[in-house]
Amino acid sequence: MIKAKKSLGQNFLIDKNILEKIVSIVDIKDKNILEIGPGTGNLTSCILEKKPKKIFVIEKDNELAEKLKNKFNNQLTIFNNDVLKIDENNMFKGKLTVFGNLPYNISTEILSKWIINLKDNFWFESLILMFQKEVADRIIAKFNTSNYGRLSIISNWKLNVKKICDIKPNAFSPKPKIDSSLLFFSPKKDFIKINDANNLEKITRIFFNQRRKMIKKPFNQLFNGDQKILDKLKIDLNLRPQNLNLDTYYKLAYEYENLRG
Repeated sequence: MIKAKKSLGQNFLIDKNILEKIVSIVDIKDKNILEIGPGTGNLTSCILEKKPKKIFVIEKDNELAEKLKNKFNNQLTIFNNDVLKIDENNMFKGKLTVFGNLPYNISTEILSKWIINLKDNFWFESLILMFQKEVADRIIAKFNTSNYGRLSIISNWKLNVKKICDIKPNAFSPKPKIDSSLLFFSPKKDFIKINDANNLEKITRIFFNQRRKMIKKPFNQLFNGDQKILDKLKIDLNLRPQNLNLDTYYKLAYEYENLRG
C-alpha cells in the first residue's frame, strides 16, 4: 500500500467513473500522451486502454516511479523528475495531449510556467488538468468578478479554457478537504502578440498588487501617466484592476513593450 506524501501534494484519484470521464474528453487513440504525476497509475491504466501511440509520464516521487516501472513494464517512458525543472518544449518533437491530476501545492506554478514558456508552435494539442476548485474558479473567472485576477489573465492569453466538472473529495485517496475541478485547455488560433510573457506577468502583478484600489497608481508607475495609451485603450483610471477585461491587459503588455523599445 502506497502512502500519499503530503509534502508532494499527493491525492490519488480512485473513482473509476471520473477516471473514465477524463480519458473520454478527447479521442487519444494513436496520440502521444504526457501524464503529470501519475501516482499509483490509476489514470495511466485508463489511458492505456484507449490505445495511445506513446505515453510519457513525469513522476517526482522515486518510490512511485519505481512502482510504475514494475507495473507497466515497457509501456511508458518515465521521467523521474520535477515537472518544474523539465523543458517541455524540448521533451518531444510532436504534439502531446496532456493529462494531470496536478499536485495542489504547485498547480498554479506548473500552469504559469507552461504559459510563460509557450512558443507560438504549441507543444501540446490540449491540456486536461485537475485543480483545487478555488484555483480553477480563479482560472476561469470573468472580469468584474471577485475571482478575476492575474491567474485568469495569464491562463486565458493563448488558451481557451473550459470547465468539465467539479469532483468531490471522496473520489480521491486520501480525501482532500476541498472540492476539485477538471479543466480543459486548448490553444487559441488568434491572440495578442507579446514578445516576452514576463511583461504580462509584471503588469498583472503590479496592477493586482492592490486590487481594491484604483488603477491610477499602477498605471502611472508603468506608463508614466501616458495619456495617449489611456485614449487608445479607452481606460478610465478610476476603475479597479478587476474592471479591466482580458484584452485590455494584453494590449497594456503590448504597449509596455513598445515603450521600452
